[in-house]
Amino acid sequence: MIITGDNVDGITDLKASLHHTFEMKYLGSLSYFLGLEVISSNDSIYLYQAWYSSDLLARADITDSYTESTLLEPNIRFTPIDDTILDNSTLYRQLVEGLIYLTIIRLDITYPVHVLSQFLSAPRTTYYVAFLRILRSIKGTMFYDFYFSAIHL
Repeated sequence: MIITGDNVDGITDLKASLHHTFEMKYLGSLSYFLGLEVISSNDSIYLYQAWYSSDLLARADITDSYTESTLLEPNIRFTPIDDTILDNSTLYRQLVEGLIYLTIIRLDITYPVHVLSQFLSAPRTTYYVAFLRILRSIKGTMFYDFYFSAIHL
């Protein structure tokens, strides 16, 4: 469980209350959570997805330096009968699921990932090529971060 906020006394009280009801252990300041690196300061939080993205690239066996500047080809349309069915549909499903998780902090990939996730039951080579294009685009921006700023009114 992650507990965060700007009210230190409130966080302390909540932790004490939870500890009274549940067996808990304090693991220290948050630095890594579910594949995302977290760096926080007094007034902001940065989420980095480089490690998680690198893992997806390795699973897709993308080891070259080639990147894409766009997520999908312009005006591309997918149909359930495009091209041939993939030999390894399990890998395709796992990689799309990995991208779905990445949409938490990579809002720019949400639409193309949604489009590709519609074809999980019978993935075809055309969809896999589009998926690899998304991964190559992520490769070019994987060291970007997601920034949350504390706003004091």
